[in-house]
Formats: sequence, structure tokens, C-alpha cells
Amino acid sequence: MESFNDAWSSVSDYCRRNMHEVAFNVWIKKIKPVGFQDGNVVVSVRTPFQKEIIEKNYLNLLNTAFEDTLGFCPPIVIVTEQESDQPEQVAPSVVNQVSADKPLKNFEYSFDDFIVGSSNKFAFAACQAVASNPAGSEGSSGTIYNPLFIYGPSGLGKTHLLYAICNEIRKSRPGLSMIYIKGDDFTNQLVNAIKERSTAAFQNKYRNVDVLLMDDIQFIGGKTQTQEEFFHTFDTLYRNGKQIVLASDRPPKEIHPLEERLRTRFEWGLLADIQPPDLETRIAIVKTKADLLEFQIPDEVSMYIANRLKTNIRQLEGVVKKMKAYHQLTGEGPSMMMAQSAIRDVLNDDQPLPVTISRIIEEVSRSFMVTPEEIKSNKRSAQISNARQTAIYIVRKITQMSQSQIGEEFGGRDHSTINYAIKTVEENIQRDPSYRNTIEDIMKNVKER
Repeated sequence: MESFNDAWSSVSDYCRRNMHEVAFNVWIKKIKPVGFQDGNVVVSVRTPFQKEIIEKNYLNLLNTAFEDTLGFCPPIVIVTEQESDQPEQVAPSVVNQVSADKPLKNFEYSFDDFIVGSSNKFAFAACQAVASNPAGSEGSSGTIYNPLFIYGPSGLGKTHLLYAICNEIRKSRPGLSMIYIKGDDFTNQLVNAIKERSTAAFQNKYRNVDVLLMDDIQFIGGKTQTQEEFFHTFDTLYRNGKQIVLASDRPPKEIHPLEERLRTRFEWGLLADIQPPDLETRIAIVKTKADLLEFQIPDEVSMYIANRLKTNIRQLEGVVKKMKAYHQLTGEGPSMMMAQSAIRDVLNDDQPLPVTISRIIEEVSRSFMVTPEEIKSNKRSAQISNARQTAIYIVRKITQMSQSQIGEEFGGRDHSTINYAIKTVEENIQRDPSYRNTIEDIMKNVKER
């Protein structure tokens, strides 16, 4: 994703998928992207009435869309044509590539705003060490922190730490070039580079930076060509003394299937895990988030929130944001009842979406390096057929749909074809442990996404 317009295109597509088509065409489709300004996302609409309706009814959806697209949600500023009066042109921002002239300004992604407790202090200290003296720079601590591999369950602050590293390096060593990328985005860019015959440019982009940070690297598991490309990228950077920081929801030994040569390289440097925070840390998170929002929460309410939400920092922050919103809408002060209502909302929001066939096909396509359209097509190459049979098996396993229903979803294939695909995959699972690991990892990724 190279520019703000690309990011907005993805945000717009997310909104289209999650709202009524008429509403999308009337409100979201007419928004014009402007750019990133002072850490804010700036978009433009024609009239104050459009601005009022969008802010009232669709701002939460836009926030969620940016979170889904960028991995974080910058503040969204909506201006009208009258307000902007032909605003100064904003140069395209690189979303995943961080450089001296495009800083990450979001206050939530600094070391100062990261709450340190017994569950994360080792990972925090390691990230600070890397940010202060990245590999290859003067005064570097050498290879002990290279690569730095951070792992732990979702929602505990791994992405926060990666962005904090970027922000700190940008301030202290503005001459260094950095790229932050998610594992599945790396795969997508590689696929596009292969299709567009631009792999040389792709390789040049990633093998000539001073600091490479890859989030959610577990998603390269099972993707043979992605692992091959990342292996050479890793080796080039490491050999040239460049800093590598990786984050995952599991340690290297539990990423399946992952090539042994990559697993060993991930373990060359420092492994740092993050665990769910203890009670004191959770209370501190609630208090700090409230302070950042200029919103005072009584001690007993903070204690109640921390006791109810024990495993996910994002949920704690979400409750504080919900309470702040309630306060602004109603004028009521923070109370136990308000906290209970916010917790219910956050827990409901946090429930995984039903697994759909399209999500399964998308994940299988990533693993087998084919397109979703090819999986549903009548093409019969070995790679596409294998991917199609795998997708059929996983759909059956996860959704428990009937074979005739599955056949309809896969281009009107008959019952015998679906039955044959399922049996073929079952036989391959019994015969090939590596293939079994691929199936298990795809299913895990589908459910977690």
C-alpha cells in the first residue's frame, strides 16, 4: 500500500462490504481523500450537512475501516469544501514505509504511553534497546537484539511496541530508513510483484532498508514462495548488519508450517514474550488511557473494569473510549453502570465474525499462491486443484455445510466431486504431516482473522 489514496481505497472497500449499498453510495462514496496532516486523516465532503451525517452515523465505521487497513486508527478529520477552501495539497504518505519526512505521530504509539508491568517488561526493555541502538548503527549492542522476535496473544501491545521503535528511531536517527509491514501484506505485495514482473523492485525495496519491522509474521506460515523471498530478504539484511524486528502471536517453533532455516534464523537473536497483564497493570492501563482522553474515572470503576477484562489490552482501552463517548453524548459522569454498559458493548464488538466461505477461500489462496477466482474456476492445474480441494475440505470442516451446498458455492460442482475432494484431502493429511500442518494453520488463521 503505497499512498494515502491506496489506503482510502481499502477503507472505502471495507465500508462498502459492511453497510447497505444505498447508504454507501449516498454518503461514503462521495467522500474525497485529502491526506495525512499532523497525524490526522483528513477527508473532504461538499456540504456541512454531509459532514454532520457522516460524523454522527458513520465515523465509527470509518474508524474500524482504518484499523482494519492500517493496523491502527489515526484521528479522522472531516472538512467541507467551504472550510478547506482548496486546502494545500498534501504529498502522498507512505503507509507502511516510515521515513524521516513521514513520522508516526500518533501519541498512542510511543514508549511513554506503553504501560509496563511484570508481564511485558522484558519485551519493553528489549524494544527500547533496539530503538536506542539498532543493529548497524554507531554504539549498537551488536547481534544480541538482532533479530528481535516479540510474541504473545493478540491485543497485548506488540504492534504498539513496533510503532514505538519506529517513532524513537525517527527522532534519534532520522537518517535511517525503515519499513513496517504485516506478514500478509508482504505476501500480497509479493504476489502483485510477480504478476507485474516487478520482483526486482520489490526485492530492492525490502533488502536496502536499515530497519525492517514485520508484524503478524505468523501469516507467512505455509506460504512457500513468501518464505523463500523472506528468507533471502532476512539473510541480506542480517549479513549487512541491518536491524530486523518481528512480531507474532506465537513463538517461532509453533508457526506451522515454517521452514526450518527460517525458524532457526528467527531464534538467532532475542525472543521476548508478552503475557496478559496482571491486575495492577490493567488498572494502570485504564487510568493512563483515561488521562490521555482527559477523562477522569473513579478508582472503584477502574478496579471494576480491570477485574472484568483480564486478557486483552485493546478491550480495556475500548471500554475507556466507549465511556468517554457516552459522557460526551449524555453529559453523565463515569459510573459503575456506565462501565457495565461499555463492557457489554466491547465484548459484543470483540466477538469473531461468522466464518464465511469467502474468508476461507481467501486464506487458502494466500497459502497456495493462487487467486480466489482461480479456486472457484474450472482450471485444472495441479496447484489450483490442490488449493480448491483444500478449500472445499476446510469449508466442510468449519461450516458443516452439506456437500450439495458446498458444490453450489464452488461453481455448481456436483456431490461426487465435493465428496472426492474431501476424501483426497483426508488421505493427504494422513500421509503428509507437512500438509496436515498447513491445513491446521489455515484453519487457525481463518478463525483468528
